[in-house]
Amino acid sequence: MTPFIAEVIGTMLLILLGNGVVANVVLKGTKGNNSGWIVITTAWALAVFVGVTVAGPVSGAHLNPAVTIGLATAGKFSWDLVPSYIAAQMIGGMLGAFLVWLFHKDHFAITEDEGAKLACFSTSPAIRKTSSNLISEIIGTFVLVFSIFYFSDPSISLHADPSAKVGLGSVGAIPVTFVVWVIGLSLGGTTGYAINPARDLAPRIMHSILPVKGNSDWSYSWIPVVGPVTGAIIAAVLYGFLK
Repeated sequence: MTPFIAEVIGTMLLILLGNGVVANVVLKGTKGNNSGWIVITTAWALAVFVGVTVAGPVSGAHLNPAVTIGLATAGKFSWDLVPSYIAAQMIGGMLGAFLVWLFHKDHFAITEDEGAKLACFSTSPAIRKTSSNLISEIIGTFVLVFSIFYFSDPSISLHADPSAKVGLGSVGAIPVTFVVWVIGLSLGGTTGYAINPARDLAPRIMHSILPVKGNSDWSYSWIPVVGPVTGAIIAAVLYGFLK
C-alpha cells in the first residue's frame, strides 16, 4: 500500500458507496427506491467514513482534489505531490463509478429516466443558474476544507504515563463524516453538493463511456470542479490569515 494506491482505493470506495446509495434510491425496482434525501446524505457521510478509514493511515485520505489543493495552499501538503494525488483520486472515482454501474446494471436497464441515471454518476442543480450553483459549491466546499484544518488526531492519555498517547485509529474518520453529513443535509439541496471534483468529474466521464443512455451534461460539469477548488482555496487563505 502506497499513498497513491491508498488514494485510489479510498476514493473508489467513496464513490462506490456514495453513488451506490443514489442508484439504490433513484433507479427503478431497487429495494431502496424512493427512500429519500436522508438516506442519500447519511450513506454519503458513511461512505466518507469508509474511504477515510482505509486510506487515512497511508495517504491522509484526501480523496478529493479540492482537499489536496486546499492543504497545499495552506502549506500543510507538498505541491510536488498534488498531481499524483489528484490522478489517484480521478482513477479511484472512475473505478468506483464503474462498480456502481456494474452492481446496478439490471436496474439501469429498466430505468427510463435519463436524469435519474445521470444522478447515479454526477450532480446537477435543482435550479440551473450558473452564479447560484457556483456559490453553492464554493460555500459547501469551504465548510468542508475549513473544518478539516481544525481537525486533530484523536488520542487518549495513558493513566500510567499521561505524556504517552494512544491513537484511536478509525475514530479519526468520524469528524469528517459528520461534516459531510451536515453539508448534505443543510447545503446539499441546491446542487447535490459535489464538493469534490473527483466525485463529479470522474463518474461523469464514466457515464459518457459506459452504455448508459443520456446526456452527460458537460455544459454544467465545470461548476463541480471550479466551485470546490475555489472554496478550498478561500478556506486555506482564511485559515492562514486567522492562524
